[in-house]
Amino acid sequence: MFDWDLVRNTSSVHVLMQLAADRGMPPEQLLAGTALTERTVLDPDAEVTARQEVAVVRNLLARFGDEPGLGAEAGRRYHISLYGSWGLALLSSGSLRQVIDVALRYLDLAFVFGQLIFEEGAEESRLIFDGSEVPLDVRPFLAERIVSGIQTIGRELYAAGVPATRVTFMHAAPSDTAHYREIFGVEPDFDAAEDAIAFASVFLDFPLPQADEWTRSTCERLCRELLERRHARTGTAGLVRDRLARTPGALPDQATVAADLFMSPRTLARRLREEGTSFRALLDEVRRLLAEELLVQTGLSSEQVAVRLGYADAATFIRAFRRWTGCAPREYRHRYPGRTLRK
Repeated sequence: MFDWDLVRNTSSVHVLMQLAADRGMPPEQLLAGTALTERTVLDPDAEVTARQEVAVVRNLLARFGDEPGLGAEAGRRYHISLYGSWGLALLSSGSLRQVIDVALRYLDLAFVFGQLIFEEGAEESRLIFDGSEVPLDVRPFLAERIVSGIQTIGRELYAAGVPATRVTFMHAAPSDTAHYREIFGVEPDFDAAEDAIAFASVFLDFPLPQADEWTRSTCERLCRELLERRHARTGTAGLVRDRLARTPGALPDQATVAADLFMSPRTLARRLREEGTSFRALLDEVRRLLAEELLVQTGLSSEQVAVRLGYADAATFIRAFRRWTGCAPREYRHRYPGRTLRK
């Protein structure tokens, strides 16, 4: 099931903003109703949800939805450099087969809505976009974008590219398909049973020119860690973490958080248990992260940090901190001066 609340970086929205700007649409109109600003989109540390990006796509389509191949044009702007560790893992893979394996395992790090399915044949193989969970009004655009984006990545992996043998779309053909032929090199089949791109299977085992096993394995590890952090911020546990972190000077109790989330304390406890955690564990996690940040980024004493985290006294806080990190707050501060905490 596609996670519509999973966060991603803003690179994809940045591409859409450039696409809109080329057509005379200012950022504030493109981002209307999304809680995003041009400054946010340009911030390399900012993140958006899939829901926000869909809202951006709808704003784009409201102005330019009649333009044939708009989604395909967007897709060819999604260069592999936009994808961070995921893109570097693809670029350093040994073969196209390995690229597809890595890409599908960490697909949540790409700008894909829905799922991708790989079907290998003796002569021809296909990547199929399953957009069954995607709203109908944006599905054609997103299908074109991912199919075109796949081809863009193929061209950047191989100097000569991976030529498409067939391209199919489920939506109806526009009045003019010239732009599609320019982008894909073939005339797409519209009103088809699937959104897909096909290529000769012989390309699957061709060696890639920039293959590097150490880089690929390192990037895969980074992909795993990034996905773990992003998934950890979704679901009920993610909502609780966000609520706790919102008021670090006055951390609420379980009953208050449950009320804020419009559920009973018992329901909250059950949902957290189903996700493999508990309110106390999440409170400990948030307290630890806040404590580490306060110790390395401020001059507050252990007593002052303890008060801000809701501890009765410094001794209780110090015992908890030793349990979390294996050292006292003072030792931690000397060990990690000015440390930047990961997000």
